[in-house]
Amino acid sequence: MVRIKAVKAREILDSRGSPTIETTIWSDAGQATIASVPSGVSTGKYEALELRDNDPNRYQGQGVLKAVGNVNTIIAPKVVGMDPLYQTKLDKVLIDLDGTKNKTNLGANAILSVSQAVCELGALVVGWPLYRYIAAKYGFINLSPSNLPTPIFNLINGGKHGAGDKLDFQEFHLIPSSRQSLSEAIRTGETVYQALKNSLKKRNAVYAVGDEGGFAPNLFSNTDALELMFEAINQTKLTVERDVFIGLDTASNSFFSQGKYVIKDRPEPLSGDDMTNFFKELKKEYHLFELEDPLHEDDFAGWAKLTAELGKDTMIVGDDLLVTNKERLNKAIQLKACNSILVKPNQIGTISETVEVIQIAKAAKFSIIVSHRSGETDDDFIADFAVGMGADYTKFGGPARGERIAKYNRLTAIEADLLGK
Repeated sequence: MVRIKAVKAREILDSRGSPTIETTIWSDAGQATIASVPSGVSTGKYEALELRDNDPNRYQGQGVLKAVGNVNTIIAPKVVGMDPLYQTKLDKVLIDLDGTKNKTNLGANAILSVSQAVCELGALVVGWPLYRYIAAKYGFINLSPSNLPTPIFNLINGGKHGAGDKLDFQEFHLIPSSRQSLSEAIRTGETVYQALKNSLKKRNAVYAVGDEGGFAPNLFSNTDALELMFEAINQTKLTVERDVFIGLDTASNSFFSQGKYVIKDRPEPLSGDDMTNFFKELKKEYHLFELEDPLHEDDFAGWAKLTAELGKDTMIVGDDLLVTNKERLNKAIQLKACNSILVKPNQIGTISETVEVIQIAKAAKFSIIVSHRSGETDDDFIADFAVGMGADYTKFGGPARGERIAKYNRLTAIEADLLGK
């Protein structure tokens, strides 16, 4: 029986140049795995705590030496000697060691770095690729090249992921048809991405890249961005609602103020009902297939009304609403507040808790979207996790920037493995 021999964490930098935590775990058989934890800039208030140092003399207070110290001095002595194959048992040790609802003592970033590295070590111990190990361990999917998750590409970055303050909505999505193979879907995303770049150049618009690899143009309204998406698609041989679909992550918390939604597309602030009507107009005009975080994270009643009106043929995705939390998910299921969930392990803090949330969501017939964060590393664990958990979709950003491409390249490597290539 293999045991954990040593655990060591350190502070590294993420894709935005901000500190994050990386943890290495060694087994007594000589194997080692390294896990690094991403960080979100657009976060829901109900997410588990990401522990920062708040020392103004280091990294503008964003250092993670406290989280590193928690791994090295508090967590490591408790998990050394444990069997990495017992993920749930080990994660319970981490949860109990923290002792709080939202990981406020040790930090979800510290805890997840260990939980994820343990999952990876388990795969090494049994000698399987990580995605196969996860699929066998949790039994959510029969692996096949035909049921790999469809990528959702964030081609235009607005809100907190963009540049300046022109676009209220945070992400403008291109979703290839699920009839395409994974490799075909990635090629589709890249084709439209390059066409979009050409459209921006022709307009003399900014085509700088945002936090998540999509373009961050100097447009003046959210509908301008949707028009540009259609213009780019029309430059290709692809057809909307046949080959590709359009989606939005509006991140509505970011433009919600004093009970109203303030967006540049409307001269007056909008109520929740007004916002729902605006989305109905966008759906009719731009054939929206997916709508993420359309309303404020506390407005369960508004979400339920919107889902009743649009959810029959639109994915209504809870991110800030649900924060990969089973209690909030169960409430949303009961109220029929959405029909899809965005899954981010660092929102909850352990692999086991993330798996439990996916299990609940699958039982409710929700679509499962496994997602990166805006502050990423080149760690590609999330790609294996998405495949092994039988996710319907992945959201890894635009087809650019090394930390995003690492995930897409891992997906195609998994596809090749399943095809026997």
